[in-house]
Amino acid sequence: MKNFMFKLIKNLSKIRIASAYVAVVLVLISLLGLFNHGLNLGLDFTGGYLTEFSTEQSISQHKMSELLTSYLPDSFELSSADKGTHWSVQQADNDISLKGKAWLSEFSQQSGLTITPQDSLYIGSQVGEELINQGGLALLTAVIVILLYLSFRFEWRLAAGSVIALFHDVIIVLGLFAWFDISFDLTILASLLAIIGYSLNDSIIVGDKVREIMKRGNEKSIDNIINQAIKSTIARTLITSGTTLATILAIWIFAGESLSGFSIALFSGVLVGTFSSIAISATVPQLLGLTADYYHKKEQEICQLP
Repeated sequence: MKNFMFKLIKNLSKIRIASAYVAVVLVLISLLGLFNHGLNLGLDFTGGYLTEFSTEQSISQHKMSELLTSYLPDSFELSSADKGTHWSVQQADNDISLKGKAWLSEFSQQSGLTITPQDSLYIGSQVGEELINQGGLALLTAVIVILLYLSFRFEWRLAAGSVIALFHDVIIVLGLFAWFDISFDLTILASLLAIIGYSLNDSIIVGDKVREIMKRGNEKSIDNIINQAIKSTIARTLITSGTTLATILAIWIFAGESLSGFSIALFSGVLVGTFSSIAISATVPQLLGLTADYYHKKEQEICQLP
């Protein structure tokens, strides 16, 4: 194990550069999915009907989907909870004739199931458009505030690495949802905001360590400085990511279908965020020409001012 870690640290520079190229490929694949397939916007954004009901009998989701497909005239999305006794049916806002809870009694007779209506909610398309605009505005505001903070706290190349890593993480998560046609709703939008914060945290930790080592002036190679920064923060990063992933995995397994998309987004976001903190936020500043004596030159320039 020690030999493996020694070889890993010794080849860290090569691994970082190779990972940066892998990150570029992943972003291109994600963008291809977004442009070709687009996001499968959920009921929160498109508008439509959400009907909830319960059954006395426990039934598999596949069987319930078959029964509804033979009854409902249009497409729908089905989710379940409470071991197949509580159901949610989402129907798009179009010319459907079976809306709200009105169809449940007839469906109960035809299917032979004992169905108890729970709730019915209609979301208009105008509300969906407002949610898209507000959600996009929230993401844009978060990015702008982060840019202002990084430009104040770090040298511009270190800030650029953190910002590029942030965009990398969000694009890959969106690409994952586009390629696998996973429903994108408000909970996913909330998870993206959480991913932005998590990604920024990892990047700032690495960037702050790079700045600290540079200010000491003991190391003359920027490559060695970045490697030292990663080695001194990797244990903390892995522990934090591991405990976070364990919590998200518990939500994914036990929270049910309603939070599965949220869990998928957070789980993938934490993984790519950990990856990008090394592959991008620590590597981009070096590729942009950051030098080991940057802060010493800056101090000299300040001393020379009249």
